[in-house]
Amino acid sequence: MGRAHEVRAASMAKTAAAKSKLYSIYAKEIYQVAKNGGTNPDGNPSLKRLIEKAKKEQVPADVIQRSIDKVNKGVAEDYTVCEYEAFGPGGSNLIIKCLTDNVNRTVASIKTVANKTAAKIASQGAISYMYDNLCVLGIKGHTEDEVMDVLFNADIDVKDMETDGDILLIYAASTDMSNMKKALEEAYPGISFEVDEIGKYAKDMVTLEGDDLVAFQKIINMLNEVDDVSNIYHNVNL
Repeated sequence: MGRAHEVRAASMAKTAAAKSKLYSIYAKEIYQVAKNGGTNPDGNPSLKRLIEKAKKEQVPADVIQRSIDKVNKGVAEDYTVCEYEAFGPGGSNLIIKCLTDNVNRTVASIKTVANKTAAKIASQGAISYMYDNLCVLGIKGHTEDEVMDVLFNADIDVKDMETDGDILLIYAASTDMSNMKKALEEAYPGISFEVDEIGKYAKDMVTLEGDDLVAFQKIINMLNEVDDVSNIYHNVNL
C-alpha cells in the first residue's frame, strides 16, 4: 500500500516555526476535545489519546495543562473542524484539514495559497472518495503473523500491514482504533505505540517529477504556513 511515508509526513518538521504551530494546533485540539468530552483523561478516551500523542510530539506539559485549565475555568472558545479539497499538478490531489475559530479567515487563507500556486480548489466530495479514513498503529518487536493472530481473534478487520524500518504499521477502520489498541495491550502488556494516528490515506498514489514536484512542494510549504491548517493529506509519493 506504501502509506508509510504518509504516516511519517503527519508529523511536522521540527523547525522553530513548525514547533510553534504544532503547539498551537495541539492546544486548540486538546481544548476542544476536553470541552466536548470532559477534562479527566480517564473518562475521556479521546482526550487521553490526544495527550499521549502530544507528549510523543514533545509538546510541553504546560501547553497541555493550560488548554485543560481553560475548560475548567469556563473560558469560552470554540473551534470548527473544516476540510477543503484541491487538485494539484500532475494528477496530485489534497485534502486540507483545518481547525479554526474563524472560518472566513481560513477560507481566505486557503484561497490565497491556491491563487499563488498550482492548486485548484475542488468541490466538496470531488476528492475525498479517493481516500480511506483509517487508523494506524505502529509497534516494534512483533511480526505481522503474531499481530494478525491477535487482531483476528479480537474480530478486528485489518485493512493492511507494512513495515517502516523496525516499525510494523497496522491499518484498520478508524472506528476500530480503541478495540485494536485494547487487543494489543492485552496481548502484549506494556506495549508502546510508536505511531498512533487517525487520518485519511489515498487509495492510489502518484509520483511527481521535475516542475510538477517543485510546484507540489510549494503548495505543501505554503499550506504549512497557514496557522489554521492542522493536517494535509495527499496522494503523492514523497
